[in-house]
Amino acid sequence: MTDDLPTPHILIDAAIVRRNVAKMAEYASAHNLKLRPHTKTHKSVFFATMQTNAGAAGLTVAKPGEARVMGIVANEILMAYPAVGRGQCAELVELAGTNSVTVGIDSTFAADRLAAAAHAAGVMLGILVDLDVGHHRTGVQNPADALALAQYVDASAGLQLEGVMFFPGQISMPPAEQSDALAAVDALLGEVLSLWKEKGLEAKVVSGGSTPTAFQSHLVKYLTEIRPGTYIFNDMNCVHGKSATFDDCAARIIATVVSTAVPGQIVLDAGSKTLTSDRCGPAPDSGHGYIVEFPQAKVTKLSEEHAQVDVRNCDPPPRIGQRVSIIPNHICPCINLQDKVWWQEDGGFGSADIKPLRVDARGKVY
Repeated sequence: MTDDLPTPHILIDAAIVRRNVAKMAEYASAHNLKLRPHTKTHKSVFFATMQTNAGAAGLTVAKPGEARVMGIVANEILMAYPAVGRGQCAELVELAGTNSVTVGIDSTFAADRLAAAAHAAGVMLGILVDLDVGHHRTGVQNPADALALAQYVDASAGLQLEGVMFFPGQISMPPAEQSDALAAVDALLGEVLSLWKEKGLEAKVVSGGSTPTAFQSHLVKYLTEIRPGTYIFNDMNCVHGKSATFDDCAARIIATVVSTAVPGQIVLDAGSKTLTSDRCGPAPDSGHGYIVEFPQAKVTKLSEEHAQVDVRNCDPPPRIGQRVSIIPNHICPCINLQDKVWWQEDGGFGSADIKPLRVDARGKVY
């Protein structure tokens, strides 16, 4: 029984996960898009296998440590993160001896490091030119720079130019309001691809997307594949951003009320080491997660092992010793803080049929 498990822990509803995985796979297939889910959300061989069994063409990772783990599941691995360290490049080249490995980059420095490692090992690495479409985190800044880097990669021994990648992280409004922003992304991609074609370069892969934009991906006509991650579990970022509902949220953090001593407040045993300190992007003042049983409560402050919750609007408030379930703002870093999660079969939340699942790539931050 879940009541016998120590808190805090993460409980995952099997039926919701299966529904989320199937829905994304069906959408990608219907729109002739390859699906390459980002595994940074679940960091688990179990869930990666579920995604590939549902038709995912490959997997996306952020770091070589994740690539090693996910290379067990899928032959095609994309590291959608620039590799510049010699150690990182060496690990990717080693994996490329058994798997098809592609890396997204935005500099000639990264190209040189990857090319040197690949050429020395006698393997080939695929390369996607990372294009900044408005999120301003990584990516070359304009079509001319994208062409220059593509030409540089094309002339580098050990590297195979595969195409373009992008992350539309700036598009976080509700899906019904995304069409103009996605049209701007599409127009920019069109400029890049036209320029490449003029110079004799081909982009076989145009890889992009995120969970908030996933089901609007057909509006970007140049896309060939999408890389959503959070969709497998969803979280309060998705709920407040209207890319998911409460019923689509598969993961709950189960916590216990450990103190009611301060009037109008309870304290839970899930602090920043469980919930993380991430605010909700679309609703930054909504608190550190949503308590399902007490929607009027607000998680106002976190320290390492404490969550302080304002319960003045709850009638009655949670009692000491009571367990509550929290949908976190951002599920991805929450998973990375756990050695294991608990998988609850189709009886739904509260069912007795549960088992532990290892978070295989937990802590793989390099």
